[in-house]
Amino acid sequence: MKITSPRRIVGSNAERSRLHNRQVVLGHVREQQPIGRAEIARISGLSTQAVSNIIAELEEDGFLLEAGRQTGGRGLPALQYRLNGDGAAALGIEVRPDAMFGALVNLEGETLFTTREALADNAPVTVASMARRIRAAALETRPAGQRMLGAGVVMPGPFGNVGISGAGQSALQGWEDTDAAALFEEALEMGVIIENDATAAAVAERVRGVAAGLRTFCFIYFGAGLGLGMVADGEVQRGAFGNAGEVGHVVVRPGGRQCACGNRGCLETYASRIAARARLAEAGIALTSTDDIDCLYRDRNPALMAWLDEAAEPLSQAIGMIENLFDPETVILGGAMPDAVLDHLISGLALPGGSVAVRPDRQTPRILRGACGRLTAALGGAALVIHDTITPRIAAKT
Repeated sequence: MKITSPRRIVGSNAERSRLHNRQVVLGHVREQQPIGRAEIARISGLSTQAVSNIIAELEEDGFLLEAGRQTGGRGLPALQYRLNGDGAAALGIEVRPDAMFGALVNLEGETLFTTREALADNAPVTVASMARRIRAAALETRPAGQRMLGAGVVMPGPFGNVGISGAGQSALQGWEDTDAAALFEEALEMGVIIENDATAAAVAERVRGVAAGLRTFCFIYFGAGLGLGMVADGEVQRGAFGNAGEVGHVVVRPGGRQCACGNRGCLETYASRIAARARLAEAGIALTSTDDIDCLYRDRNPALMAWLDEAAEPLSQAIGMIENLFDPETVILGGAMPDAVLDHLISGLALPGGSVAVRPDRQTPRILRGACGRLTAALGGAALVIHDTITPRIAAKT
């Protein structure tokens, strides 16, 4: 996949930076494939010989394939290279309070396998057992010889013991003293990255959704609760303790509805699946899945339509705040909501005019609907592993 206006990632010829340089080469191939050795050397700062050695390594490891020769010019046409999707894959797992989602994604971002499994409870032992089942099912679908890079496991925040821990329907129960990384590494028998669900969802949209080509954007994720994923200059923003983006607990109505976190007037009590479930419960309707919401919307259920009307204003207020805080290229809405419902929400927004997002030279709409659907976070978990494989993580040294 090519990225609009790719940043110039500079490599180092120092032997101690070998892994970094492999990632530099992979990153340039991914962004501009097919591409030749001389072009990679020119834009990375590595010597042509260093690039040739790394490409030979990556071909042997199954990460790269030859993609023919460049036509035109003098002399022997240069060999071109591209990623080998079948060479490696990553597993993504999302844990919600009532279900788990799994996705297997190859090196080029193609989805090979997806699943949704209901949870009787979300205790660590139950979740670990289900993770094993998802892993076994996913590995049966991969091409022979395909390398597993690892797993990205995404969970609702916040992480650690903080002021909103264990609050409400979005919280996982019994995880206070559990080392999540150790639990999933044992269950899945591979290296694991643990990530916030909204952050993972944002990564998925950049890899294969509407944020492809964008470098700075925000993603409002409708999951168990309401979260915010932020990408700035191509890098995810996690905060000091991994809890950046708890937008669901930002107060939009001082003195408003009581939230499970202890505050009053939190955004999550007005514009989230939790809020929709509460409004429908008042009408005697039990909401159990995204499909239920879809059916109710097609029938124009009065209680659901009333919730959509009510959610628009506080959500608009929150989006204006997000724009002024982070100056994103766009704000994306997505996750465990039907596309039609998200489109309805977006059409009903009354975005504030007093925003840095209001400017005459806009190239992207202020609001977009995500393209990855209810599997966004699970796909993002897998994408994070691939991202770590391809994206340089240390500063270049000369």
